[in-house]
Amino acid sequence: MKLTLDNPKTVAAPFGDRFAHVARVDLPGGALLMLAGQVAVGDDGRVVAPGDAGRQAERIFEIIGGLLAAHGATFADVLHIRTFMTDLGDLAAYGAVRRRLFPGTPPPASTTVQAGALFLPGAVLEVEVTAAVTAG
Repeated sequence: MKLTLDNPKTVAAPFGDRFAHVARVDLPGGALLMLAGQVAVGDDGRVVAPGDAGRQAERIFEIIGGLLAAHGATFADVLHIRTFMTDLGDLAAYGAVRRRLFPGTPPPASTTVQAGALFLPGAVLEVEVTAAVTAG
């Protein structure tokens, strides 16, 4: 087993390099990818579409897609999605984006919770995923 902590150059670095975007565990036959929670920020570090769950979901999954691609994975490799929302009333807007990106039946395992606040003002969603990618 080999553990790698990574911040792929294809995605903006995390705030102050305080954490790794991806924890990768290489195992026989493939790898397990655990992505840090992502919020909707532009390359400049500013929140995209403050307060707009649908637009923030689009940006978050754009970032997640880039992180997965840097490790040879796609949305089809996602096993679990954990979502933190400041208002469960935004679930419909968020869910519309997820259904488009994860059309399979059944979709990945999922946990969604309402949080009082996220660490960046204007951010209404934070999403983290776990994915598995096969070797080869």
